[in-house]
Amino acid sequence: MNDLINHRIRDSWAGDGAGVLPDRAVRWLGQRIGRVGVDRGHKVHPVPNLTDSTLAEPAREALAAVVGAENVLVDGPERLARASGLSYLDLLRRQRPQPGDPVPAPDAVVLPADPDQVQAVLDACVRHDVGVVPFGGGTSVVGGVSALRGDKAAVIALDLARLDELVSVDPVSHLAVLQAGVRGPEAERLLGEHGFTLGHVPQSFERATIGGFAATRSAGQASSGYGRFEDMVAGVRLATPRGEWRLGVAPASAAGPDLRQLAVGSEGTLGVITEVALRVRPVPRERRYEGYVVDGWAAGAETVRQLAQEHVLADVTRLSDVDETAVSFALSGGWKTALLRGYLAARGMKRPCLLIVGWEGDVKARQRRTAAVLRRTGALRIGRALGETWRHGRFNGPRQRDVLMGLGVCVETLETAAYWSNLDDLHDAVRAALTASLGRAIVMCHVSHAYETGASLYFTVLTSRDDADPVGQWQRAKRAASEAIVGLGTISHHHAVGVDHAPYLPAEIGALGVDVLRAAKHAVDPTGILNPGKLIG
Repeated sequence: MNDLINHRIRDSWAGDGAGVLPDRAVRWLGQRIGRVGVDRGHKVHPVPNLTDSTLAEPAREALAAVVGAENVLVDGPERLARASGLSYLDLLRRQRPQPGDPVPAPDAVVLPADPDQVQAVLDACVRHDVGVVPFGGGTSVVGGVSALRGDKAAVIALDLARLDELVSVDPVSHLAVLQAGVRGPEAERLLGEHGFTLGHVPQSFERATIGGFAATRSAGQASSGYGRFEDMVAGVRLATPRGEWRLGVAPASAAGPDLRQLAVGSEGTLGVITEVALRVRPVPRERRYEGYVVDGWAAGAETVRQLAQEHVLADVTRLSDVDETAVSFALSGGWKTALLRGYLAARGMKRPCLLIVGWEGDVKARQRRTAAVLRRTGALRIGRALGETWRHGRFNGPRQRDVLMGLGVCVETLETAAYWSNLDDLHDAVRAALTASLGRAIVMCHVSHAYETGASLYFTVLTSRDDADPVGQWQRAKRAASEAIVGLGTISHHHAVGVDHAPYLPAEIGALGVDVLRAAKHAVDPTGILNPGKLIG
């Protein structure tokens, strides 16, 4: 029976395709959250009005002298493409612009070719008092790349796309230096030619860059095996308004505080990351992903805690709560999923929660140790098909979000993390806050990163869009969720601070912590040109 379920899961979960919702799924969503799928104006895409460029001619000439006039872009489409990130509100404002409400956009897009040109661009911007927003893949969902100008008359988007080289590989030390503009897939291709992998695969992998990973303390889906991005960083090279800054000379050091960790996560406010030296690993000989089901959220969280504290976590360990599992089943639909439901019910799984586990490298012995704990805790093994289907479809979320937005759905995510003793309270508090704010909504959650002391929680929200006030609808919900997080967990586990989370940072690091960050910023950026309005405002 298990083999039959395994084969049919492969057919069912792989069949619908990325970015496609079958009619049955749309009907199911409508029953759960209200009106969806009808024509609500989403087919009309008026071109957003942009704010006019205010970049003075002397500043433009100075920038052109550094990078070439052809690499200083002022056309509307180029500016709009770097005006913001990929949050629900970012997309909403681009897709459904309001008359008389122009989109704040950078006054120019500047594309330097190498780290020296990045430094020269900053020098020119200091002279002309122009704000600088570093721009990589543009995947921020917290306002991290929004074209804010603060007190500056003009602001540029400093697009690092041309910094796309693998600088060096040290096969003895297992180190590689990559320029900041290298995107995730290209980094893997370049490293793979030398037999190495970074192993950093967040959902933003297809678009996000090495510099962006470092600037935001990114966490990949296989973080339990490869580590978070800051764990991989051996050194960093930055351009700052005060000159170039290089950090990292040894694998470990007691020479004062680790300033690499001040630069990593600084979100472009302390410098523009131009190169990152990274710990790399040999390309894994084998990958194995499996699906399990646990009965109930509490039991699932306890299972993951035991895996973490007994040091047998899989490289990928992803636990979906009851609602996220139900949505997965509903969107897959059909008789095959019904068969799986019956199979689980017959084995006493009344509140099924999906658990995806994946191992890379030396798999067999590690898989046996993980599986032993899963059997002991009562997790039911479904098989490799479910795990492999998740792996091959793990970047589908953004495409499905586009489809849902076109159907009039407010769809957005938020994330946090807490110690194990607080995790259930945090899960319940955020769910309650979102439900109270939005009313008829689906609030899903999963654990995507686990540690010996705690875990992350990643929430996805689906509700019918309030066409009368779509921006305010999500702003109120996000504010309610953020206020619920304060005191129980961190305001961000891996999305970073940007603009959206800045009001909640003082509660987490204290007023003195904010002063420390402001002092560091003043030391490297005394005139405040770097990424105005982000991290500490």
